[in-house]
Amino acid sequence: MSTQQKSMIWMLIPVMFSFFTMGFVDLVGIATNYVKADFHLSDTLANLLPSMVFFWFLIFSVPTGMLMNKIGQRKTVLLSIVVTVAALLLPLINYSFASMLISFSLLGIGNTLMQVSLNPLLSNIVTGNRLASSLTLGQFVKAIASFLAPIIAGWAAVSWGNWKLLFLIFLVIAVIACVLLGMTHIDESSSAETKSSTFGECFALLADKVVLISFLGIVCHVGIDVGLNLTAPKLLMERLDMTLAGAGLATSVYFLFRTIGCFSGAFLLAYFPMKKVFIVSVLMMVAAMIGLFTMQSLAAHYVCIALVGLGNSNIFSMLFSRALLHLPNRKNEVSGLMIMGLFGGTIFPLFMGIVSDWMQSQIGAVAIMSIGVLYLLSIIPAIRKD
Repeated sequence: MSTQQKSMIWMLIPVMFSFFTMGFVDLVGIATNYVKADFHLSDTLANLLPSMVFFWFLIFSVPTGMLMNKIGQRKTVLLSIVVTVAALLLPLINYSFASMLISFSLLGIGNTLMQVSLNPLLSNIVTGNRLASSLTLGQFVKAIASFLAPIIAGWAAVSWGNWKLLFLIFLVIAVIACVLLGMTHIDESSSAETKSSTFGECFALLADKVVLISFLGIVCHVGIDVGLNLTAPKLLMERLDMTLAGAGLATSVYFLFRTIGCFSGAFLLAYFPMKKVFIVSVLMMVAAMIGLFTMQSLAAHYVCIALVGLGNSNIFSMLFSRALLHLPNRKNEVSGLMIMGLFGGTIFPLFMGIVSDWMQSQIGAVAIMSIGVLYLLSIIPAIRKD
């Protein structure tokens, strides 16, 4: 192994730790179900919690891209971890609906800073055609945290009578990530050459067809991701009369297969054309949505949830890298716009909650998620032209 390769590995370790910390945002799904039960909330009010997380992607994504031009990507990631630590600490100090709204808001702000800055930071270590594969590896590490969240919450609730111990465990890991990245030097010389941009110049990039299609695709990807995270337990409780503790396993099934999808995607995207992986991924989600509308057995639900996990696992990496490589000289601004698309995590749950309450059935939530899948299906021709 060469000195350069060893240096790359030492830089990748804290970056991957940061990707794991990025996955803490997905605790919002299982946490929302516990908060809903603790405070006896309606679907509409409960879904306000994940909306508070993802709302900040709309507000802070583009300003974060501009901030990176001034202080650098690594310092922006460090700032994001500090904000995440504050978000995880608050519920341990005071647990109320109001404090959870504030905690989830801080979690969203921290995750916005991290999502915008961490992906281009990785591009300083890994470049070219391997970027999509490396981003997928990062998403795999992130998915491990997402997968563990409901398991840890369930274990803490059953063993200790306090599901909020999840926040304490993740808090310790976040501090470790901050220390490791703080001790690591990553050359950002290419980023330093990027000139400062105005809001108008950033949003003007949406006039580019590739950037716009990728942006809307990420909106739908995150809407589906957060939507199924929230809805899967509710579907099982509604259709099969399961308890929350039992139905919460559905979230783990989703993240398990999303983790498997990210892991396999890191290799598939390194050896197969992105367009082929994209097409297969979307078709798996189409099949899953049809199944969630029609299937009734527990096994069938798990199969559909697994298909969404596999299908949705690499969509973000493919669309993000597509946009980043399309305009490499504007990667900070493009990153800000792409991460702003995570606002889909606010839009989808809000409409899912409203439609589900109106129909008095989680089938309404499935219908809203299906709209996102249909959009991804509709952009396949554009992806095939690449």
